[in-house]
Amino acid sequence: MTVQILMPALSPTMTEGNLAKWLKKEGDTVKSGDVLAEIETDKATMEVEAVDEGRIGKILIPAGSQGVAVNTPIAILLEEGEDESALASAGSAPAPAAAAPAAAAAPAAAPAPSAAPAAAAAPAPAAAAPAAAGERVFASPLARRIAEQAGVDLKSVRGTGPHGRIVKADVEAAKAAGPAKAAAAPAAAPAAAAAAPAPAAAPAPAKAEGVDAKSLADKLGMAYTAVPNSGMRKTIAKRLGEVKRTVPDYFLTVDVEIDALMKVRAELNGRSDAYKLSVNDFIIRAVALALKKVPAINASWTDEAMLQYSHADVSVAVATPTGLITPIVKKAETKGLADISNEMKALAKKARDNALKPEEYQGGTISISNLGMMGIKQFQAIINPPQACILAVGASEQRPVVKDGALAIATVMSLTGTFDHRVADGAVGAEFLAAVKKLLEDPLSMLL
Repeated sequence: MTVQILMPALSPTMTEGNLAKWLKKEGDTVKSGDVLAEIETDKATMEVEAVDEGRIGKILIPAGSQGVAVNTPIAILLEEGEDESALASAGSAPAPAAAAPAAAAAPAAAPAPSAAPAAAAAPAPAAAAPAAAGERVFASPLARRIAEQAGVDLKSVRGTGPHGRIVKADVEAAKAAGPAKAAAAPAAAPAAAAAAPAPAAAPAPAKAEGVDAKSLADKLGMAYTAVPNSGMRKTIAKRLGEVKRTVPDYFLTVDVEIDALMKVRAELNGRSDAYKLSVNDFIIRAVALALKKVPAINASWTDEAMLQYSHADVSVAVATPTGLITPIVKKAETKGLADISNEMKALAKKARDNALKPEEYQGGTISISNLGMMGIKQFQAIINPPQACILAVGASEQRPVVKDGALAIATVMSLTGTFDHRVADGAVGAEFLAAVKKLLEDPLSMLL
């Protein structure tokens, strides 16, 4: 029978994506693992691989379509021995809320979809039974990699992806449950719920809070050009708006003298061409070590318990043409300056090329945002939830300081921490900043 290729969920929070490009055309033969298409998520462009073997019978969603909901059929695969006559009984997919380039210029023609809960985007598919001995296991490449690293047997995992495919969330659930519960099945959804219902007419998008800029501009006759929001821009607006409404934050600032750090940095950079250390690399290292000294900051708030993380996974803000993204230096407390430097350069390049994998930017236990290179002396950053802290780094500059009762000149940098008051009180935030300051002012201690 024909196989529907569905829009995959490429991250746990993805509810829709843009089908940027088809890499296969109708009539092409595909095998498991072949790259079929490129999907744009809110943070990156990802490749979609074939799970089944066969021939592309019909492409249902054309390249360039936007706002395609997860689990929407995007193509039909003909299995061995089937011809085009099988397409008649395969059905067709509903047209996505696509936006042609011409239509995108008229903002009224393609309103931005409202931020609906992920659960409302598509019905949850029923979990497939674990594979029996000798049966082929269908799993995404990311799920296979995570399973291999965690020592999870994929044959004991129930897949909840399209056609029972094992996805990242399934492996993580099996990993959390432990070996004894890896094969435990969630309650099967009723058949009626598993079947994708015919899409209802899209509701009118909810009006944004505050002043309606478009209505005001139209009313006053103000000339403007409507530039459609990217998926990343919408996500940034939604998440940061939620933070300002829900997170009780506070701000602390400390000045750090970095003359010793600059001297050590110059000496280390002169010893090898294998790395080029930046001040930011020292900051990442110092933040990671400070989190181990003040573990209360390396945590997240939940109503039931505080989640205190075992490792310092440091998210670093990188500006891209489409918006801000925070690739993660994982287990940064275990890495030296050279490793952090080289890893961060590779992550920043991938971020600017829109090539980060979800596991490279999702998660993190603390964030760093550095605007010092743009001449900003001091600023307050917005927390990246569910993290409890973000450190805003200002420019280093020569300032007058008092040492031993005498006026002197030192290279000083201001660091401002934004803290979630639910996780850490002011005294704890101050203790963390003091630990960061001490490490940066005594950089040799970071090399031990």
